[in-house]
Amino acid sequence: MDSNYTIIIADDHPLFRNALFQSVHMAISGANLIEADSLDGLLNVLCKEPDPDLLLLDLKMPGTNGLSGLIQLRAEYPDLPIVVISASEEPSVVTQVKSHGAFGFIPKSSDMRELVKALNQVLSGEPFFPEGLIYHEFGSDLTDKISALTPQQYKVLAMLSDGLLNKQIAYELNVSEATIKAHMTAIFRKLNVKNRTQAVILLQQLEYEYS
Repeated sequence: MDSNYTIIIADDHPLFRNALFQSVHMAISGANLIEADSLDGLLNVLCKEPDPDLLLLDLKMPGTNGLSGLIQLRAEYPDLPIVVISASEEPSVVTQVKSHGAFGFIPKSSDMRELVKALNQVLSGEPFFPEGLIYHEFGSDLTDKISALTPQQYKVLAMLSDGLLNKQIAYELNVSEATIKAHMTAIFRKLNVKNRTQAVILLQQLEYEYS
């Protein structure tokens, strides 16, 4: 396949990122490849490249651990095709990735031929999920709750998890403290919790499920 595709590779392991880089070059001659090794780095890339053709996303890298990064990216960039590449290959993980809007899932154990096949398939507009995996039909109530948050609410929750106070979050997001309190009220309602500690615990549970 020969094209001017712009593809972002987001993975914090240099060796695997390099292998993936080579696989993409084999599959798509002339593609514009951009690398990121953290969620913050990826968000910076997306600010500069708002309309890439494909994002290859590792589930675990600095700034994200598990589905939380996928949920945030899906909320902020609903039209971006995201293919998750992960060493967590359990059917339950693949099911959750699929249910939260990923366009595909490529196991890190895939050999070069499988990677090239998967990349060609997704760039031709067809989702790619591993053959032979039995998908569970029921999603996680926890991930459904987290995915109900707006992108701004998710940012507030993530900052809560980092230990920031309302005043600090308001400063970081350049909004009033009253706005943050309103976000907190909405977050507590959507997550069905009573306080910030319970909300943070829920987010940590989601990340633990896929660690």
